[in-house]
Amino acid sequence: MNQYQPTGFKTLPTVIKNLLIINGLLFLAQYTLKQALNIDLADYLGLHYFSAEKFMPFQFITYMFLHSMLDFSHLLFNMFALWMFGKVLENFWGAKRFLIYYLVTGVGAAIVHYTVFYFQVAPTVSLIDNYINNPSIVDFKNFIESGNFQVISYEIQDNINAFLPKYNNLINTHPSQALSESVSFMQQYKIDFLNAPVVIGASGAVFGLLLAFGMMFPNSMIYVYFAIPVKAKWFVVIYGALELYMGFQSNDNIAHFAHLGGMLFGFILLKIWKRNQFNKHLY
Repeated sequence: MNQYQPTGFKTLPTVIKNLLIINGLLFLAQYTLKQALNIDLADYLGLHYFSAEKFMPFQFITYMFLHSMLDFSHLLFNMFALWMFGKVLENFWGAKRFLIYYLVTGVGAAIVHYTVFYFQVAPTVSLIDNYINNPSIVDFKNFIESGNFQVISYEIQDNINAFLPKYNNLINTHPSQALSESVSFMQQYKIDFLNAPVVIGASGAVFGLLLAFGMMFPNSMIYVYFAIPVKAKWFVVIYGALELYMGFQSNDNIAHFAHLGGMLFGFILLKIWKRNQFNKHLY
């Protein structure tokens, strides 16, 4: 007896299959390079802030294929959601349109995340620039003791440990030299401060897929924790609202605005596609 299979539907369509393979291989590469050579692949392929020295344009794409080595669930849940929602969309759209959507929402997620980040760090960067242009011993002390000074990377920690004893020795004997040293320190601090944030993960693109699934199949049931049935349209609304709340309230090192950015760019792209399809029908 031949088993019936729906025409045109694949449980593991081409783009989904290749995305899963690429993410898996890069996760292994991250682990291997870190263990064998102490090379942090995320520092090269993860997305740095636009004005950071370590930023490269290709990181807008490569960051989507890396995941945290400290939390395997980061990879696991992203890949599960990619397969769960992505297979339906790729079968419905076809491989080309699905890949375009996936990449656009991933890039859009990064743009939104670092746009928000710009406004968050702008006051600190402004203070650093003002100090470099007009240094003073009092202003340096105030900055170091303020909440604007953040030790958010090993590079910053190493530099402050090496700098402060030297600075404290010079402050009483050679104040002008101490001031000059403080300017050099602040210049390096700005570089390290902007280099420190690195975004990795497919979550932004995955949230874009969730948005598309909710808009195109609004009454499909999603089983939260495999037990609680929720219509896709309400699941998207609830999850989007939760991400917005967490973006403003949480300090959990999760790029919540990147998730929202993936949904926003997905919404815009779907509307563009729908409008273009409508316009074609007018001719």
